[in-house]
Formats: sequence, C-alpha cells, structure tokens
Amino acid sequence: MDSNQIRKTFLDFFRSKGHVIVPSAPMVVKNDPTLMFTNAGMNQFKDLFLGNSPIKDRRVADSQKCLRVSGKHNDLEEVGHDTYHHTMFEMLGNWSFGDYFKKEAISWAWELLTDVYGLPKERLYATIFEGSPDENIDRDNEAYQYWKQFLPEDHIILGNRHDNFWEMGDTGPCGPCSEIHYDLRSDEERAALDGRELVNRGHHLVIEIWNLVFMQFNRKASGELELLPARHVDTGMGFERLCMVLQGKQSNYDTDVFQPTIRRLAELSGKVYGQDRRADIAMRVVADHLRAIAFSIADGQLPSNVKAGYVIRRILRRAVRYGYTYLGFNEPFICQLVDGLVRQMGEQFPELAAQQDLITKVIAEEEAAFLRTLATGINLLDNVIKKEQAAGSRVISGSEAFLLYDTYGFPIDLTELIAQENGMTVNGEEFSAELQKQKERSRNAAAVDTDDWVELFPIAESRFIGYDTLESDVRISRYRRVTAKNKTYYQLVFDQTPFYGNSGGQTGDRGYIESDEQKIPVTDTQKENNLTVHLVDRLPDDLSAKFRAVVDGEARANTAANHTATHLLHKALRTVLGDHVEQKGSLVCSDYLRFDFSHFQKVTDEQIREVEKLVNRDIRSNFPLQERREYPIEEARKLGAMMLFGEKYGDRVRVIQYGKSVELCGGTHVPATGSIGFFKVVSESAISAGVRRIEALTGDRAMEYVYSLEDTLRAVQRYVNNPSVTQAIKKLVEENSELNRQMEQQRKERIQSLVASIEPNLTEEDGVVLVARQLDLMPDVIKGIAFGLKPKFPNLVFVTGSAFGDKVTLTIMLGDEIVARGVNASKVIREAAKEIGGGGGGQPFFATAGGKKPEGLEKAIFRAVELIKGELK
Repeated sequence: MDSNQIRKTFLDFFRSKGHVIVPSAPMVVKNDPTLMFTNAGMNQFKDLFLGNSPIKDRRVADSQKCLRVSGKHNDLEEVGHDTYHHTMFEMLGNWSFGDYFKKEAISWAWELLTDVYGLPKERLYATIFEGSPDENIDRDNEAYQYWKQFLPEDHIILGNRHDNFWEMGDTGPCGPCSEIHYDLRSDEERAALDGRELVNRGHHLVIEIWNLVFMQFNRKASGELELLPARHVDTGMGFERLCMVLQGKQSNYDTDVFQPTIRRLAELSGKVYGQDRRADIAMRVVADHLRAIAFSIADGQLPSNVKAGYVIRRILRRAVRYGYTYLGFNEPFICQLVDGLVRQMGEQFPELAAQQDLITKVIAEEEAAFLRTLATGINLLDNVIKKEQAAGSRVISGSEAFLLYDTYGFPIDLTELIAQENGMTVNGEEFSAELQKQKERSRNAAAVDTDDWVELFPIAESRFIGYDTLESDVRISRYRRVTAKNKTYYQLVFDQTPFYGNSGGQTGDRGYIESDEQKIPVTDTQKENNLTVHLVDRLPDDLSAKFRAVVDGEARANTAANHTATHLLHKALRTVLGDHVEQKGSLVCSDYLRFDFSHFQKVTDEQIREVEKLVNRDIRSNFPLQERREYPIEEARKLGAMMLFGEKYGDRVRVIQYGKSVELCGGTHVPATGSIGFFKVVSESAISAGVRRIEALTGDRAMEYVYSLEDTLRAVQRYVNNPSVTQAIKKLVEENSELNRQMEQQRKERIQSLVASIEPNLTEEDGVVLVARQLDLMPDVIKGIAFGLKPKFPNLVFVTGSAFGDKVTLTIMLGDEIVARGVNASKVIREAAKEIGGGGGGQPFFATAGGKKPEGLEKAIFRAVELIKGELK
C-alpha cells in the first residue's frame, strides 16, 4: 500500500463512522498570536475546545500538515539523525466534540489498525495514564477496561504524566491520553526481549504511532484542574510512521514518502545512499527540510529575518549546510528537488503545484545567498584559526564561535567541524553560555504574564456587528489581566462588539466604552482564539454595567479606504504584470497601506504609473460595495473570487466586490470606491526572493504627499532659477562631471609630480628601499604615491603617516620581494596603529589604518619600520 492509499484508507474509514472530512489547515498560523505554526492536528480546532466557537460538526477527521521546530515540541536536532523525527509531518486525526468518548475512540483505532490495515495484534501495545495523586487524578481505569477487550494485560502499560497526560499549554483543555505503540523488531529480537520493556524508551523500532487524547479537564493559571462542561476526543497518528509500519520498513526515510527525493539527491551529488553515514544523514535532512520549506512558502510564509520567516530561513540554511558539507554542493540544489515533490504530493496538496514557480525561485535565491554567507564565514573562521594558532592556542573561544553564529549565520557544528580539521576545538561551554544569554534576552523581551479569564456570564461567541455600525450597547462577558514588558493592561470580551480585531492584515479598531459613571479608552482590538479582545489600561469600576462601545470613526474610515484600495491594487497589478501576481501579505491601517505580492523583477516606473491609473479609474467609477455574507464557497468560486493560498476558508464566506474586483475578505470596506478619494504609490521594493512590496496612500494623505512633491519641485525651480528643472539639473550634472574629470586629472598629475620628486632621493640599504616619513596629504594621494613607487622598486618598504584635516592615517606598501620574504603589511599595521589609537588592515602588500592621535604618528611610523626589519632578519 503506497502512502497516498494509506492516507485515503484512513479518511475513508472515519467517513464510514459518520465523520466529516475536513481539509488541512495551513501550516503557517495567521491569526493566533500564541502560535507561529500548526504543530499539532488539534490547532485548527482550538477555538472549539476553548468554547469560543459554536460546534457545527461533532465528528470530523483530517490529515493535517504540521511543523515542529521550536518550543517544547522541537524535533529539529533529531531530524535526519534518527529514523522517525521530522520538521514537517502529516498528522492523521479523528475528533469528537462533545460526542463519543473513550469507548468508541479505542475500539475504532483497534479496528482500523488490525482489521483494515491488517497489523499483527501481538506487535501492538497501549499505554494509559497511571494517575497523579498530587493532583487527585485517578488511574485511567476506563481506558484500561476498554483496552482489555482487545489486548492482553501485559500489553497495556501504565504511563506517567509526561507521556500520558496531554496539555494544550500551561493553561487550557487537557486530559489523559492513551498511546498506541508498535514493535517493528524481528521475531528473534522480540523473543529475546519483550517489547513492553522498550515502550517509551527511545528504541527506534518500538515506536508510538497513534495518540488518543481524552480531553476532560481545564487547567487554570493557578495549576488547578477543573472538569470541562463537555468531553472531547483528539487523536493524532503520525502518517510517516504509519507508512513505515505498513510498508515493512525500519525507517520513515525508507518509505515512498521520502525515497523519491533521496534518490534524486543521490543522482545530483554522485553519492550512494547507504554507503556513508554522514552523507545519509545529509540526504535525510534535505529530504525532510524540503517539505517544510516548500509547504511553508505555499502557505504564504517566505523566509525572512523575523518570527516565522526566520524559522523557515533557519530550516532552509540547515539543509544547505548539510548539502554543502557532506554532499559537496557548492551551488543551489534544493530548488532542483521541488519538481519531484510536486509530482509526489501535488494531487493531495494542490497549493504545491499552484505555487511551484514561486517555491522554486524563492528557494534558489535563498540558497545562493546562504552559500555566499558560508563562504564569508569560512574566511572569517580561517582568520580566527590563524590568530589562535599564532598565539599557540588550540581552542576557538565560545564568544568567537557565537559571533560567527549570531552575526553571520554560520552554524556552530560547521565551526566545530572545521576546527577539528585544523586540529582545534571550540569552547562549547562558553558558546552555550553566550547562546543562553541571547535566549534570556529574547525571553525577557517577549515575556507575557496572563491571568485566567474571569467569566461574568457565558456566551457562545462574541458577535461582531461592526460591518453595520460603529456604536452599540455591550456587556462585558469576561476579562483578564495581562502583564508584558513591565506594563499591565486588561483584555475585555463583550457579548457583541462594533470593534474590528486585528486580523487579515487590518489593524484593530480603537475608540472607547462609556457608562453612566465613566469613560475608558480602548487602545487596540485583537483577535485571539476566535475571541475579539479589547485592550484597556484599567478595568471599569462596575463590571456588570451596560456600556456604550464607540469606534473611532475617522480612523475606521481611513482604514476601510486603505483596505478597499488594496483590493483594487491587487486587481490592477494582475492586469499590468500578469496573473502570476498573488498577494503574499498586507498591512492596512488608518495612515497607509502595504501590499506584498509575488513578482520576480522590479516593477518599472511606467508599470507603477499604469497601476495608479487603473486604481484611480476604479475610484472615479465609484463602484458600490456588493457584499455577500455567509455565501457558499462554491458560489464564490463561480464568481471568480480571489482565494489566497495559505488561508483556511469555511463552507460559507464573505465576498467583497467592487466592479470586477472580487475577493474573499473579512475586513472593513468603504460603501463605494469614490470614498477612497485618491490613490498614490509612494514606494516599491523587494522584500525577499520573488516577492515585491508596494506602499501607498489614499485620500487626504495621498493629496498631502502630492502637495509635498509639488512644494519640493517649486523649491528646486527657485534654487536653479529655471522653470525647466530637468534641463537645469542635467546641466548641473554635466558641469559637475566635467569638474570631477578635471580634478581627477589634476590629482593624477600631482601624484606623478610627487613620485618624481621622491624617487631621486631614494637609497637602498640592506637590500631595502625605505620610505618612512610623515606626509600630511589626503589618503587617496598617499595611496597613489605608494602604487606609483611599487612597480619601480620590488624591494620597496613605504611607511607614511598623515594628519590631514581631522583624519589621522597610517599607510604601508610593500614591494613583491619584501612580501615574498614573509612580511605582511596587514599584520604590521594592526600593531603599529596602536600608537595612533586606532586599527586597520588590508592585504599582505598594502594596508591602511585610521586613528585618533596625530601626536603618535612618528612613533607609529618608527614601530612599523621596526617590525618590518625584524621580519626581514
């Protein structure tokens, strides 16, 4: 059974048990500030477990794309080194929201594994929670009794809190779980040692394949557990591990999930998989990381230097580094694997095929950039090694290694490998200490202390009514205190709200709430776990009062104009540049709009002008808003609505249409395009490989921008005293170029004259032509003299100091014979420059240094000459 059949069999089985099959949520999380990536199958159902969304389907099943590379679920360092850890993986799951519980979950799991997939029963083990007296939780006897119907008692194992009590986080829904393990060992090995002795002991052939979580508690911030009002089932089965078991392999990487990529890597590198351990690890790392990178880009997350983008860049660079070090790749190679991945998984995940060009080009450019970084890092490390060896040391300090890692992105294990090749080691303890300091700084900067929600009265959901009104009567349903960066504020949830919460690229509303007694500003509105959360600096005196919630109307109107303008901009870009343009991100606030889109070259000024014309034409057309709420998604597709990869849409969506611009959007918009007033692009730039960014203004701010440009133009006209600014500036540029040419000619003539005046007075002593004096000239003139003398005197030692203006410089030029005798100008100048309170460097034959102490020039020149003579003896 191949991997596609295995996945289909799972989904078909649970469909037969009354489950609705739902699509995978994007791997990149967009509207949850607590999570960057989907790291478990339950993430997309988090709102249901928390009770923040009404339950539509009580039984669902899916295959969820997941990524685990940070936090407590961090498998990155194990990936490639063992047989079953991955960054990106699929989690097969079935779910019950207040419907069935332990009996059905256990019996169906057994039926699927043994009757449908045909796994031998004697190789299966189940674990159950042993209980926790400290928290007054009994052993999970209910699960134990159900497992006894299928397994002998010696195949049912008690597990501790770490292995058999699942928690969403420090707070929230949690409960005991029952893991299913499978013994892949040979019959002889099983006869020699019972598999129960190896369950949860890290044995690579006795592995967990399925975890059945029974959510029945809620953990509060105090650590106390309380029963949930409804019990849920959350199961997760590792797809890659299941394929290994069903295909009779001993490694996930030997299944058809990874082998096509590994075979292609072997072909490209000339290596044979299975012959060299380090090359095998590298191929597994690349095969795994390719999936994580490709799916992340397809879901809208591009490599970058911040947050989720930095994680993806780190994964990609780890793959490049393994390929560079162990497979001999000096040119981009991961990009050549994308086509095979699309052929293999594109049918199940169509976003891969649709985004193939973007994925390939982004990876290629990221690879090329990091390969240059590796080259730079190796040069820097070579200098460190030479410095330590010259000092008689065989240890690279942890601080030097951390500088390479933190500043230049040079991997620590590569530093250790190169050090080892040069007979050296790295101070690992010092490096770890530096790394820990950085983590503490990051942790302290991001630390947030959150209290439990205090519920005043229950609501099924906080209803958003802000599409239709900016004011409404509200009551506070729940609140909590939050402390971040030594500042305390409060989060309020209302029964209904006109405030738009930060999501979909649109910033949150601000305004105020008011009762008969007091008025409290709302400084921001955010979305968290499907709740609209209002931020205030203080709590109302009477939390049970009825409040009037009022949104800042001017800010909302400006934000709506900018949001609608992004829709018109999107359509215009596709018209001017082509249908390959896809939105890759946006920011919409009251002051301006920012729009990121896929495109592989700079947008020309002419193209930007054409885009502006199209958008402003749509504005003047005053297209009215055609809004369709709770619209069937299939009908939206028929309308031609833009649907963005990386977004998860429900069965019913909100459609926003202005003329021919049709998009799915949950943001706020103007009643007609004429309300935007005017649209003006202020910048266009590249933000990453294959992605461009446009920033633009609308309405009054756009007009103010144009007025400022006109003011600048009039000022220039007055300054050049010519109404034709272009001609005047052209004339100034031409005159300046001519003056520069004349000055350069004069500089060359002066240098020639100085060389001619110095040359006759030079004498040779001990085989060296020495020039050692202070010449208070411009640095470029001194350099010209040095390069003028060097070809004429192979045995030249030219050492000069200069105090010209506020610049103090030291210059050394050595002839070829002097360099051949082992003298290094760069090394000499670093030592001599100490006399002028500075430093410098350069090449073996030419080096310069700057300093702060002109009074030290004479000593610096003397010191340099002394050092050179010492080297020549």
